[in-house]
Amino acid sequence: MICTYSSLQVMLTPMSQFEYVKVEVTSAMRVMSSGGTDSIRVMESQGLEVDSLKDALFILESGEVYRNPTEVKMSQIVLPCHANHCGELSVGQLLKWMDSTACLSAERHAGCSCITASVDDIHFEHTIGVGQVVNIIAKVNRAFTSSMEVGILVTCEDLYIGKQWKVCHAFATFVARRTEAGKVQLKQVIPHTQLEQVEYSLAAERRRMRLIHAEIITDLLNSSAAQLGECQEHKDAVHAEKTRVESVELVLPPHANHQVSTFGGQIMAWMENVATIAASRLCNAHPTLRSIDMFHFRGPSHIGDRLVLKAIVNNAFKNSMEVGVCAEAYQGGEPLRHINSAFMTFEVLDDNRKPCTLPRIRPEPVDGKRRYQEALARKKIRLDRKYIITSKQTQVPLSVPWDQSNQMYLSYNNVSALKLMAAKNNWVLTSEKNKVSLYTLEENQVLCFKVETYVNIAADQTFHLLADLRRRQEWDRHYEKCEVVIQADEEDTIYRVASPSISKGGKGQDFIMLASRRQPCDAKDPYLIALRSVTLPTHPPTDDYTRGEVLCAGFCIWEESSSVTKITYYNQATPGVLPYISTDIVGLSSSFYSIFSACSDFLEANKSRLGAPPLPTAAP
Repeated sequence: MICTYSSLQVMLTPMSQFEYVKVEVTSAMRVMSSGGTDSIRVMESQGLEVDSLKDALFILESGEVYRNPTEVKMSQIVLPCHANHCGELSVGQLLKWMDSTACLSAERHAGCSCITASVDDIHFEHTIGVGQVVNIIAKVNRAFTSSMEVGILVTCEDLYIGKQWKVCHAFATFVARRTEAGKVQLKQVIPHTQLEQVEYSLAAERRRMRLIHAEIITDLLNSSAAQLGECQEHKDAVHAEKTRVESVELVLPPHANHQVSTFGGQIMAWMENVATIAASRLCNAHPTLRSIDMFHFRGPSHIGDRLVLKAIVNNAFKNSMEVGVCAEAYQGGEPLRHINSAFMTFEVLDDNRKPCTLPRIRPEPVDGKRRYQEALARKKIRLDRKYIITSKQTQVPLSVPWDQSNQMYLSYNNVSALKLMAAKNNWVLTSEKNKVSLYTLEENQVLCFKVETYVNIAADQTFHLLADLRRRQEWDRHYEKCEVVIQADEEDTIYRVASPSISKGGKGQDFIMLASRRQPCDAKDPYLIALRSVTLPTHPPTDDYTRGEVLCAGFCIWEESSSVTKITYYNQATPGVLPYISTDIVGLSSSFYSIFSACSDFLEANKSRLGAPPLPTAAP
């Protein structure tokens, strides 16, 4: 069946939630299954083996190949009408294709009309030329009450050399529209493959980031802008007003989707157009769009609306510039309605595809200076996100500096790394004693271990008792002392943990650790307590202790029944951790059993005393 959607043709394979389709295994499928997502990048940053979590072909007993029932694919050859003056695919056109593919995936799962609510940060790694093929894959990662996350992977294919490469990936949130029967209750996504399980798990963490994103960014901008002081004056700076662009578009039927609302991809394309003009006015050259920050659609637009699009360069850095763009709508004499705002980062590339040095910007008074300073703050946030989430382990130290501006991304990285480790399915049972099991996993010269046990205590009680690391010294002999350093919020706390020396007469180790706690998003999720090392300028290493580091550790707490809980402790062994567990791994000791037996006794002894746990407070 061919479905026509906003003048685009997408091949849809009819299937229900529980049907499978037989497909031909091609090199294109292998590229699609190795798509780049934030979870893949988090895996790389944690030093975990990426290939082990890429989707392998899931073969059924019948010999058929499993295909995600929400998956929608689009392939488009880039024609001159899709390209800009440089012979490259317009990013606006690409955004339209991405949005339409994702919407069809969302509607396949929901069984009703869906609208785009938001799109996460997008980074465009490559441009696409005329004659090349754009391949887009979209599938629903997870459904919540009435919204769902759709993952989108874009690759480019050169038909003449037979190669494909990743262009970008994105996560979009779609909301199911009300029907005559009322508000839609979406059915749950059932993950089958390992990568689907990972994306399903991480979708809950990404949703948390979206819900708090606006508030956190506002707080960071306010605090950062105050610290940045006055705008710097640069010789030969370009007046920001020179870059201002305002354009109006009349929304006609071809611009609408099948719900008679303005197509979200069309709005994004118009916004990209005015942003490109503003960037061109600064540099007097043809800019290349590199990234778009997360944005939300504030309200709908309809046929007959006049869409007013405004753009201006907020700030120019050495090799990049930030353009702010706003879309507002009105009909007749009604006031303007805010539809969307976005911040786009552009570069100008030379003949060798290297970024050129850009002229500086001179902001106008008041609002211009505010935008100038906020652009500086957003740049730092982008660098923090890139440094923490997307960098490979060889590019960053084990302990990442913590501050308020990167707290959100460090917390996301912390929890995501634990979820990725928990999703591994090739653990090897090393030893077992009285229902306490020790497993190991070695991949890419990285050793991980997990300890698993069951307790006859409710999962929420277990979570609250283990969440405060100060009480761990009551059952874990490796915790000699533990104190709160910073209470960031209800979910994130930074502790200093001191551990005794392994050798007689040697120095003990201390750790500065971020503990990120998460309660389940729904019944299928565990309680999580994720741990990783961070650095604080207020707590440098001392002569009394050797500073140790933890890359990824923590607890997954699963509710087996109302009174039985499975506790799994994970740790990615680092030089600072390995001495404490090496004898257990090689079978010369069973100290893990005594420690987790003590943990069970601790939980049993304290379950009746548990009330509403107070937040930990920092040491004076």
